[in-house]
Amino acid sequence: MKFNTNQIATMLGGHVEGDANAEVWKLCKIEEGEAGGLSFLANSKYTNYIYDTNATAVIVSNDFAPEHPVKATMIRVADPYLAFANLLKKYNEMQLDKKGVDPQAFVSPSATIGKDCYIGPFAFIGENARIGDGAKIYPQTYVGDNSTIGNGTTLFAGVRVYQNIVIGDRCILHSGCVIGADGFGFAPTADGSYQKIDQIGNVVIEDDVEIGANATIDRATLGSTRIHKGVKIDNLCQLAHNVVVGENTVMASQSGIAGSGKVGSHCIIAGQVGIVGHIEVGNNVTIAAQSGVTRNFPDNVTILGSPATDAVKQRKTYIYERNLDQLYKRVDELEKKLAMNNK
Repeated sequence: MKFNTNQIATMLGGHVEGDANAEVWKLCKIEEGEAGGLSFLANSKYTNYIYDTNATAVIVSNDFAPEHPVKATMIRVADPYLAFANLLKKYNEMQLDKKGVDPQAFVSPSATIGKDCYIGPFAFIGENARIGDGAKIYPQTYVGDNSTIGNGTTLFAGVRVYQNIVIGDRCILHSGCVIGADGFGFAPTADGSYQKIDQIGNVVIEDDVEIGANATIDRATLGSTRIHKGVKIDNLCQLAHNVVVGENTVMASQSGIAGSGKVGSHCIIAGQVGIVGHIEVGNNVTIAAQSGVTRNFPDNVTILGSPATDAVKQRKTYIYERNLDQLYKRVDELEKKLAMNNK
């Protein structure tokens, strides 16, 4: 689909400097610009590319003052990065604008399907499931009995949503993620084997949550595993039974929270973090990569290490650890001197 630069500027609330009728039909990086491409300049490190780019148009800030002639048409806006992000969103929405129920999908007669939904081939919608308006269920996705998928929510190919799960509005679940598998509950018996503890709770995912590919969120033993609104979970993360994650917390890849662990709102959990079960992490907490969180932490702290502790103290400890060989030599020399003096 083609747009001219004037249409783009109107869409972004900006104005054109150059050819208002220049046509663009694809998005590109400024350093890899092509004819028909639309790019942006938001980072001064890339300024030199604007003078040589082959992109047809470039989104720039209102206060950008070129030092050399720019052959591309410039679209001036208040915030180029945000403007380009909005364009990416609109572009993606157009790419993913699918509607209708494919004849190769299975939809239970007792299921409720909202308006303007898309249900792709080989998708399965179970008994009494409810699919909200504008939801998109991509091919080979499973939605179990009595589960609810909110308005405008997207389940990409191969997502598995078990029975009795609740997913809110405008959520995005990427391929391969599993919502509602059994929590890891087993009771040791006298003969050394393990008796499975049935997990009869569910998972509740609130509005505007995004869950990455192959992430897993287990159902509760009783009650609900709950992911509050605005949470963003990266690929390959694991959230165990009865976990609670607060609003607008972000969690990077390969991190995990054990059973009944609770994390507050607006936290940042970096990659490969492990949080043990039955502890509470407060609000606005930042957890550095590869940390092992083994105890409760209050609000507004930054922690790192394994076991995790206050970041400032832990960084000092790292300095001491790096100098252990020198400290050992100094202690060894002192001990030898003391031994000589005591003879």
